[in-house]
Amino acid sequence: MTAEIIDGIGQKQAAIDAAVAILKDGQPVAIPTETVYGLAADATNPAAITRIYETKGRPRFNPLICHMSDLAMAERHAKFDPISRKLAEKFWPGPLTLILPLKEDGRSIHPLATAGLDSVGIRVPKGFTADLIAALDRPLAAPSANTSGKISPTSARHVADDLGEKLPLIIDGGSAPVGVESTILRVEDGTIRLLRPGGLSVEDIEAATGLTVERREGPAAIIEAPGMLASHYAPGAAVRLDAIHVEPGEALIRLGGVAVEGIDKAKAVFDLSPSGDLAEAAANLFDYLKRADATGADRIAVTAIPQHGLGEAINDRLVRAAAPRE
Repeated sequence: MTAEIIDGIGQKQAAIDAAVAILKDGQPVAIPTETVYGLAADATNPAAITRIYETKGRPRFNPLICHMSDLAMAERHAKFDPISRKLAEKFWPGPLTLILPLKEDGRSIHPLATAGLDSVGIRVPKGFTADLIAALDRPLAAPSANTSGKISPTSARHVADDLGEKLPLIIDGGSAPVGVESTILRVEDGTIRLLRPGGLSVEDIEAATGLTVERREGPAAIIEAPGMLASHYAPGAAVRLDAIHVEPGEALIRLGGVAVEGIDKAKAVFDLSPSGDLAEAAANLFDYLKRADATGADRIAVTAIPQHGLGEAINDRLVRAAAPRE
């Protein structure tokens, strides 16, 4: 099987019709979102969810984000506290995932998608995927469309190169504009907890709510949400962080044209954003990791990234990419 690729911009309705037919048949489809490309399947169908895990080679204790067409659909499946509702109304559709208690009225997500937890991660995406979910009238479980633990895809070509032989359909929506996964939050006892930094900055969350976001310190002891595995987003090459020099044969990823000793020794040099813009850097991160990996370098050196704004999400992904492989 080789995936068919349909233009989701120029042939939007044809792409939606084709995707709905495959999803109703219990098969996964690769879809574009504003964060990264997702591997989507019907979140109410256990056989379809199983195919996501099988296609990605994903551990079944790692839950899946479930995507909804709008807040009204999300309310059919989960319970919202006042703070979570305020966050949803402010930032949906967009790169925000909320961890919420499941409803118990029989209309909730299948337990395979939540890894047996009594909560579910919900996001309302922008654009094509929201329209696809509305047409299907069912939520879509959709982790990133890549082999588990590897670099997330930000284009249809990335998906095709990795999973193209395992999928019936890839929808091409162009390059993902955000380029990193969603920010994951959980509200508990009036406190907003950051479980994973992402495409929505902590500063924007705090400005919208007037509340301080509590950051998790150190690695997670338990898996509360998607994307919490210590080793994740990894290229084939090893990753060395906070580089101030380049060793022979390394590929280099830098930001803002920063000077790096021995840069002439680099196998290749990639600048996430020559102007130092963190939004541009986030959008380029996974693509440049893939490009650096494709040079055949044994190791990728990455210069320091500021920790503020979207830099927090970039650093989170880089730390996981550099973590010891399981």
